[in-house]
Amino acid sequence: MSTQLRYAYKRHTTWIYRRSYPKRLQPILGSALKQSLRTSDARQAKQRVAELNIKFDEIIAEANARLASADGELSANLVTLPTFKHPVVSSIATTGDLCDRYLQHASQRLRSGSFKSVRFAMDLLHSHLGQIPIRDIETGHGRDTLRCIGQLSPNVRKYRAADGLGLTELAQLSQELEDTSLTPQTQHRIWDQMSAFLDWCVREGEIEVNPWECLRVDEHPIPEPYKVLTDRQVELLLQTKDRALQGALLFGLLTGLRSGEIAGLMADEIISKGNLGRFAVVQPNSVRLLKSRAAERVVPLHPRLEQLLDRALPRSGRLFPSLTVDRVVKGYAKLRRRHPELRGTVFHGTRKWFITQCERTGVPEHYTASLVGHQSARSANKLTYALYSAGISDAQKREIIDQIRLPELVTA
Repeated sequence: MSTQLRYAYKRHTTWIYRRSYPKRLQPILGSALKQSLRTSDARQAKQRVAELNIKFDEIIAEANARLASADGELSANLVTLPTFKHPVVSSIATTGDLCDRYLQHASQRLRSGSFKSVRFAMDLLHSHLGQIPIRDIETGHGRDTLRCIGQLSPNVRKYRAADGLGLTELAQLSQELEDTSLTPQTQHRIWDQMSAFLDWCVREGEIEVNPWECLRVDEHPIPEPYKVLTDRQVELLLQTKDRALQGALLFGLLTGLRSGEIAGLMADEIISKGNLGRFAVVQPNSVRLLKSRAAERVVPLHPRLEQLLDRALPRSGRLFPSLTVDRVVKGYAKLRRRHPELRGTVFHGTRKWFITQCERTGVPEHYTASLVGHQSARSANKLTYALYSAGISDAQKREIIDQIRLPELVTA
């Protein structure tokens, strides 16, 4: 038998309080007081119903007093009187406690890279305002937080002296050690994640409105993309023959796959299509997900990659068992330190190089989009091809891939 509470009902897994106001007061108060009790436990719901019943009686008493002061007449002027705020069950949760809850929530829906960025923003907020109850957060706290974010150095976390410091201390240390500050784009990202946390608190019923909603980072974000690899840099990368990255570099240069897609490739995702050669099926698997639905695709393998498969890569399981995105990033950073010519480039430059070669050989943009897993802009209204076409054929894909030439293979 299901539990029943007076003035409360259960919707999905959450108890909702609803109690109708007297009809003569409804022109002022509205039809009913309705409030989520933010619990699925009947005992907690019963206690919170009792609290809201007290608040309900206070609202009725105040409304009656207003009516009495207006000679007991329900005139149109009464409707213009200040309306009553719907009460909430007072939250005593601190900002730090809610930051921890939000991180648990985010960890279930975000991938590791995105979660790492959110965790950094929440750590800064926790260190700065963690002891303050969330209901006491004001716009002034937001302005102070924005000021500190704007003073942070990109490298402050790398200093030993920064261990255990909060946002204010990190900002002071940044000013002492360096003249540089975070780019506007990074400041925007941190601030947006903090604001998203407060929006989540609103949805959870911990606060009524986001007190930082009106605040913004002053400087406009200007993306500074990494450089496209030059043919000379590509030749240098291949001549280095790095044991950890050589195979991944070849895949990036000759297929345009992202580092995460390469690290998660499985041997059984390499399929043969007769005289068209072998193809890599890029799809979600037990090792990694994909960036978007458009990233799910089938890519022809360059003859150079087919040689690599036959000569050096496993016949089952993962093609690169020891490779992760983190190892790719750190491995490429070592190459960059070893070879100053690579300064300003990252592993993602292999994907940019591949796309550049497609453009220089006259491949239509929507063909390239199909190969690299971008949302195709195949028509001005994004309707005819995007919704009705099955995409380019495997033979067309093969023709594009076979035109790609690595610099070391180009003869003078």
